[in-house]
Amino acid sequence: MLLKDKVVIISGVGPGMGQSMAKIAASEGARVGLGARNQDYLDQIKSEIESAGGQAIALSTDVTQADQCARLAEDVHKEFGRIDGLVNSAYSHGSWATSDVADPDEWAAVYDVNCTGALRMGQAVLPMMKSQKSGAIVNVSTMATVNPFPGEVAYAASKGGLSVLTKHMAQDFGAYGVRVNACRMGWIGGAPVYSYIDAQVASGRDRDEVVGEITGRIPLGIIPPEEDCAKAVLYFVSDYANVVSGATLDVNGGQYMAPG
Repeated sequence: MLLKDKVVIISGVGPGMGQSMAKIAASEGARVGLGARNQDYLDQIKSEIESAGGQAIALSTDVTQADQCARLAEDVHKEFGRIDGLVNSAYSHGSWATSDVADPDEWAAVYDVNCTGALRMGQAVLPMMKSQKSGAIVNVSTMATVNPFPGEVAYAASKGGLSVLTKHMAQDFGAYGVRVNACRMGWIGGAPVYSYIDAQVASGRDRDEVVGEITGRIPLGIIPPEEDCAKAVLYFVSDYANVVSGATLDVNGGQYMAPG
């Protein structure tokens, strides 16, 4: 098992990739700490993990609140005795608006979740990881930071901040044996994207046309399945990435290829 005997916290466990990462981490042998604001949904995912033979803790957590981040880390550590990994996947999209009409006053709240929230969670788990002299943090970013998509400017700008934060965390946390990396996600074949496609169809568009617009930009010719995207993120928590830190992995089917 890829994550056998590890303890992994995942923030932002919602209907998208967060719940897939939680379930896959558990199936790969990890004991999982689940964080998000919706306690009922967390309890549902916890129940599914336990029904499959895994172990999990679920705690409503708002990453804009440092005390709630600390409580999640402390409760997971108390229950499982250690913290080996943290996946920062909590996010706020903000308004769909292009930069010529975007409201700058709305951006602080988006940034507070997507960038500063990851820092709060990282600082919350750091004391435990320092005591172990090991740990891995993965920050989930977006391809929109390097391949602009109309309407995602607030979201992408905040995730751009997260990309810079990742490198600083890798530098600063590295002194304690903690690795920090990022995954830059493209289209993810899960509930949020399929809801977008359904909304386009409901507005009168042809489904094949909408899907074709997406896959036509992706060399692999598919919308990357959510489960496969989740596995790419969890790689960074595994021992296979023991000497990888400060890196950004593009997970998008080849739609954006970072300069060599």
